[in-house]
Amino acid sequence: MERERIDDLGINGYQIIQKEQGFCFGMDAVLLSDFAQVKNGGRVLDLGTGTGILPILMEAKTKAVHLTGLEIQPEMAEMAARSVKLNHLEDKIEIVEGDIKEASAIFSHDSFDTITSNPPYMIGQHGLKNPSETKAIARHEILCTFADITAAAKKLLKNKGKLFVVHRTFRLSEILCQLSKDGLEPKRIRFVHPYIDKEPNIFLLEAVKGGKSRMTVEPPLIVYQKEGKYTEEIYKIYGMNPEE
Repeated sequence: MERERIDDLGINGYQIIQKEQGFCFGMDAVLLSDFAQVKNGGRVLDLGTGTGILPILMEAKTKAVHLTGLEIQPEMAEMAARSVKLNHLEDKIEIVEGDIKEASAIFSHDSFDTITSNPPYMIGQHGLKNPSETKAIARHEILCTFADITAAAKKLLKNKGKLFVVHRTFRLSEILCQLSKDGLEPKRIRFVHPYIDKEPNIFLLEAVKGGKSRMTVEPPLIVYQKEGKYTEEIYKIYGMNPEE
């Protein structure tokens, strides 16, 4: 059995269980939890929840009434459920084992106000397939494509409900087209740059079901001010003191 560790999330005293050698959540999930918006009393679904990081962070950051994480890998779903229990959030967060392609059969249509997803980025030969199956599924479109995510969101979001995703910039054109094709209108985008003088490598995007065509481009988010030192905004998102 793979060894596990418990990591502090730096918010509300929450912790998360992760495998020492398995897939661990990264900065992308933390940035998405900050970018995503949930109305007071809203219901949230996270597609491909992995460790359960997004529902747990968003429970702390929003006034959502309930959050659900859908995860296809049994081991990951079981571990995410244990993290929910560890934080005594069973009344607020449910982890469901299941396939995104079957999401519209698992959940009621038009039932969520917000859907989030930190999906696999790589397709075809983009990037080396990770030798660990868990990591490979999380990073490559092996069990789930972006079209599967938009198809699920189209059916499960309420009218004017919002989808929030984080993805790689090299796939932006394809992703914008897929969203519009499925009636999820891109409304807000923010590019994330490793350094102020480097091109962005990921973006955060909001799309609205049945929304009108008009998109806002937000100011860029810069990760590092210099090697090994985050910008003030990143420290703030993580709830960290720059001096620590």
